[in-house]
Amino acid sequence: MTDQAVDTDGVRLSDDPAEKSRFLGRTRELKELCADIERAGLDTLSGRKAPRARVLLIAGRPGSGRTALAEELAAQVADRYPDGVLRARLSEPDGTRVPVARLARELLTELDRPAPPGADEDDLTEALRTALADRRVLLLLDDAADAEQVDALLPDTPGCLVVAVAEGPLTGIADVRPCTLGGLDTKSALELLSRHTGAVRITVDPRAAEQLVEVCQAQPAALTLAGGWLEARPQSAVADLAKHVRSEGDEGTPLTRVFRLAYASLPGTAARTLRLLSLAPAGLVDPHTASALAGCSVTGARTVLDDLVALGVLHAVDSPLPEYQVPGCLHAQLRALAEAHDRPAELQLARARMLERTVRLLQSCRAVTETDSPQAREKLLAMPRALRFPSPRAAADWLRVRRPALLAAARLAVADGELDTLARRLMSQLVRAMVAHFGTQAAAPDLYGIHRLVLDVAERRELPREKAAALLNLADLDARTGRTAEALVRYRAALDAGREANDPYATARAMESVGGAHLELGDYDRAADWFGRALAQRLARDERADAARIYGRVATAHTYAGRYGEALRSWRAAVAGYRRTGDLPAHARALSELARVQEYAGRPEESLRTCQEAVEWARRAEDVRLQAALHLRLADTLDRLGDPTAAGLQRSVADQMLREDPADACEIRSTLTED
Repeated sequence: MTDQAVDTDGVRLSDDPAEKSRFLGRTRELKELCADIERAGLDTLSGRKAPRARVLLIAGRPGSGRTALAEELAAQVADRYPDGVLRARLSEPDGTRVPVARLARELLTELDRPAPPGADEDDLTEALRTALADRRVLLLLDDAADAEQVDALLPDTPGCLVVAVAEGPLTGIADVRPCTLGGLDTKSALELLSRHTGAVRITVDPRAAEQLVEVCQAQPAALTLAGGWLEARPQSAVADLAKHVRSEGDEGTPLTRVFRLAYASLPGTAARTLRLLSLAPAGLVDPHTASALAGCSVTGARTVLDDLVALGVLHAVDSPLPEYQVPGCLHAQLRALAEAHDRPAELQLARARMLERTVRLLQSCRAVTETDSPQAREKLLAMPRALRFPSPRAAADWLRVRRPALLAAARLAVADGELDTLARRLMSQLVRAMVAHFGTQAAAPDLYGIHRLVLDVAERRELPREKAAALLNLADLDARTGRTAEALVRYRAALDAGREANDPYATARAMESVGGAHLELGDYDRAADWFGRALAQRLARDERADAARIYGRVATAHTYAGRYGEALRSWRAAVAGYRRTGDLPAHARALSELARVQEYAGRPEESLRTCQEAVEWARRAEDVRLQAALHLRLADTLDRLGDPTAAGLQRSVADQMLREDPADACEIRSTLTED
C-alpha cells in the first residue's frame, strides 16, 4: 500500500515510506500464534501423522486489525514456506460469501496452474490440493464467512500453513484455537495516533490522548480515523476530539462513532463521492470509477480519492496503477449513507455512468491493439484523451490489474437486473478485450464465467439469439476441455434457441457442433446425420466455403465408421467446393485426406495419383509442411507398392524441406505413424 497513513483494518502502515512495514503492538498475540505453529496437534499426540495443514485462526470484528496481524505473522514466518504466500479474500465487501469454486480458481491461477474453464467446485478444490501436494506455502484466507469455505481450501499437506481471518470461531475445523483480538495496548495505540498528529500533540496532553484511546476502545480502525481527523485540523486539540466522540453517545461501535465525525467533516462533494464508492465493484476503485460515479473529472476524482486516503477512510492499493480499496469495515456504513442521502434513481444513474465508462475504456483497450485498422484508429482518436491508452502494453497492464474489478462489475450488473443493456455491452467488450490481449485459450476460464452471465441475461430478457450465442460459446469451451456430453446438451439447447430466433447461422452452427460432439463420442452414424443437416442449410444459403468444410466433416464420420465409398464421395465434393472458392491450402488438404481414404479402401494406385496432385496444390499454396507430409505419405505408399527406390527419393525430398525445423519433422512423422 502507498500514500496511506494507517491501514484502517490494522496498524501496518506509516506516513514515512521507510516505516511502511512497521507493525504496532500485538506482541503477545504474535508470540502465541508462532508457538501455535509448532504446537503438537491432536493427531501427533495420538501417534498419527497430521493429514492436513495446520490452521491458525485470527478472530476479531472488522476494524480490529485482524488482517494486519495476519499479514505481520505471514511476514515473520514466510522464510519457513519457500513456495510463497497465497492470499484469498473469502467475502465480498458487502459480506456476501465468495463461492469456493472462484476462490480455488484464483489460487490455482496464482500458482500458474489454471484449471479448465467450467470445472466444478469439487474438481477445482481437488486440483488445488494436488497443486499444493509438493509445496510448502502459507495460505492466508481473509474475511472467512464460514468453516465450510476454509475447509474446502485446506491443503492435504502438513508442510503448509493456513492462516484464516474471521469474525468468530470456525466451528467444524478440528484442532483450531482462535486468537481473539481486542484493542491495542495503550502504548501502541498512542503511537498510532502520533503517526498522524505528531508526537508533540500527544505529549502536550497525554491524559486527553489516553481518553481518546479509551473512547475508541483502542481499536485500530477507529484510531486511524481519529488520527486522520486530527491531522486535517492542526489547530484542534486531542481533547476536543475525545469530547466530540463522547457526545456521539453509546450508539454503535467506536468505529461507527468516529466515522460519523470523519464523514461530517467532509466537504459536500467529497462526502457524496465517498458514499458512492460503496457501489464500486469488489470495493476496488480507480480514478475513472470515482469520476463516473460522482460525475466529475478524472483529475478531480483523483484529488478527492487521495484526500480520503489521508483521512483514513480509503486504502491506497499497492499497484502499478492508481487504485484504491474501500475498507470492508466501512462498507455497510457507506451503503447506508448512500441509501439515506441519495435517491434510488440517482444511485442507479451513478451505476449506469460507471458501467458506461467501463465499456468505453474496454473499447479503447481493444482498439489500441488494432493498429492495422484505419477504422479502429479513427475511433480511438475520437475518444477523449483521458480514455486512451498510450500503447497496447499499457492497455494490457490496465486490463490485468483491473481484471478482478471488471469481472465483479459484470456480475453486479447482471445481478442488478435493471441495467441489462449496459451489462450486455460491458460483457461483449470485456470478452473482446480479453481475447485481443490474452488470447482465447489463456482467457478461457474468465470467458466461461462471462458467457454464463450473458446466458442469464438472455434467458431473463427472453433473447433467443443471444441465448443461442452464449450456449454455443459455453459448449465450445466444454468441448475443448473434454466435457463432450455437457457440450452436446448445450449444443442442442443452442439449436432450439437458434430456431426460435429464426437465426440460420446459429442453427447451422449448432447442427454442425452437435455432429462434432457425436463424432467425439464415437457415434459416427449420428455424427454423419447431423453434419448432413448442417450441410443442407449451408447449400440452401449458397455458403460454398462452409459447405466444402462440412463435406469434409461428413467424410470424416464415414471414414471412422468404415464406409469408405461414402467418405470418398464426400471428400471429392469437398475438393470440388474448395476448387470453386479458390482456397488453395484447403484444396490441397482435402486432396491429402482423399488420398488417405483411398489407401484405407485398398486403392494404393489411386491414392498415389491423388497424393501427387495434392503435392502440386500444396506447392501452389506454399504450404511447406503439408508438402513434406505428403512426400512422406508417398514414400510409404511406394514402399507398399514395392518401389523402395522411389520411396527413398520421396523421403529425401521431405527431409530436405524439414531440415531447418526438426520439430516439424518429428511432429509430421508422429502424425503419419498414428495414421
